[in-house]
Amino acid sequence: MDALLLPVVDEDGAPFWEYAARGELRVQACAAPGCGRLRFPPRPCCPHCQSFESEWRPMSGRGRIWSYVRPHPPLLPAYAAQAPYNAVVVELADAPQIRLVGNVVSGPDAPLDSVDPERLRIGAPVRAVFCPAGPGVTLVRWLLER
Repeated sequence: MDALLLPVVDEDGAPFWEYAARGELRVQACAAPGCGRLRFPPRPCCPHCQSFESEWRPMSGRGRIWSYVRPHPPLLPAYAAQAPYNAVVVELADAPQIRLVGNVVSGPDAPLDSVDPERLRIGAPVRAVFCPAGPGVTLVRWLLER
């Protein structure tokens, strides 16, 4: 059976995945004095001040659905059993300029089709949960808030 796609962990993004494995949602920020701007995806240099100094700031894990799509038929064979599922873009509540891609599920280990697609709405509040997905990768998924 084909496996679901997993992210490729690179040097810049490795801390994101390490924090996710601990159940923490963190975002890279510039650590240069006078800057401090958040950035995602992670990268070695601040796009605002060009500093190479960085730190990882904790986020609340809360956000809202900024956009979503229901891919069906699935583009890849491994996803066929879970179609139609959702793919969402979540705008973080404490950093609206940061948007993460993931899936809304009914629980951390639930399948991608575990939430009725009719429940998804732009602006719906969500919170992060974490799902171990493979060696060195814990995915950030999203639960609908009530």
